[in-house]
Amino acid sequence: MKKEKIYLSPPDLTGKEQLFIEEVLDSNWVAPLGSHLDLFEEKIAEHTGFKYSLAVNSGTSAIHLALLCHGVKKKDVVISSSLTFCGAVNPILYIGARPVFVDSSFDDWNIDVLLLEKSIKSSLKKPKAIVVTSLFGMPAKFDVIKSIGIKHGIPVIHDLAEAFGCQVNGQKPGEILDSAIVSFNGNKIITTSAGGALLTNNHEHYQRGLFLSTQAKEPGTGYIHKELGYNYRMSNVLAGLGLGQFTAINDKIEKKRKVFKYYKQQLENIKGIEFQEEKTGCFSDRWLTALFFNPKHFTTSPVSKIIENLAGENIESRYIWKPMHLQPLYKEYDCYSGEVSESLFENGLCLPSGTSLKPVDQNRIIEIVINTLKVFQ
Repeated sequence: MKKEKIYLSPPDLTGKEQLFIEEVLDSNWVAPLGSHLDLFEEKIAEHTGFKYSLAVNSGTSAIHLALLCHGVKKKDVVISSSLTFCGAVNPILYIGARPVFVDSSFDDWNIDVLLLEKSIKSSLKKPKAIVVTSLFGMPAKFDVIKSIGIKHGIPVIHDLAEAFGCQVNGQKPGEILDSAIVSFNGNKIITTSAGGALLTNNHEHYQRGLFLSTQAKEPGTGYIHKELGYNYRMSNVLAGLGLGQFTAINDKIEKKRKVFKYYKQQLENIKGIEFQEEKTGCFSDRWLTALFFNPKHFTTSPVSKIIENLAGENIESRYIWKPMHLQPLYKEYDCYSGEVSESLFENGLCLPSGTSLKPVDQNRIIEIVINTLKVFQ
């Protein structure tokens, strides 16, 4: 009999979602506006520390809006983390701008701030924006990156799709940053099935994002459109789902961190296995637990074989993101270095990290990893 599937990061319902959705249905507010959407946005802003939150249909839409709010136009240069998901980068191409990729640092797996500085100074055209991904829940070097942006007069957009629960020195992201996005995709810590939010401390940017996300319809009862808009707004129904998820947000973050801690306790003593470490003052929500198999200690990378063996037991696992500069879609664009992100991709593995993961299943996963490694050391 085939064993029950263990997914990488599946949705985890609290049991309260239906109550909120029933309220929405009873109110007949099933459009992209309503009291539940308003309340959901308030909770997002409160949780992240930003003054304004605009709920939309995806994190990718939120990045698109953020770029537009910061005035990015066709042929502009936008610097981006290379080690990220394509949804964080594709909006640059939506606009017709040109991405320039920057490698990661081994100390936190996020964008290398020295290379970031170099990419700015080396650019023939002043970059219009910087998009920084906080990988797997680990906050990037917020303060350093912010100072770099201020120094060069370039706005920074932080992709917190994987880091909804992160903090730095006890501060929420919005208490440090000016602009960010989050995601509520089905695999995130809390989900609205599909969804995301634009986060900002700038009221004009919030208003601009709201305008663009609702088809850029001019004020008034007539349907007047002077510029291109988008149908990006989140529905009141999905916001109800999000409110149900929010009732357990702190518990979900704690469970994610507990899953990471147990993997680390059981595997850190194996020579060559490394984890994404929290630096002083950093708090990661540990959205995914990822391992790095240092190639100095293995005959060849064991990642593909571990993935194969886990799949044989009906367990989902994944490589770390394939860097954008290695993607066929982005091969023509510049990248500063790339060796670190390439090594993390080739030798990195994401293990099941769901908040509903059972200890007995986590032990199964650990056993398969350990047994597979025996032929690689």
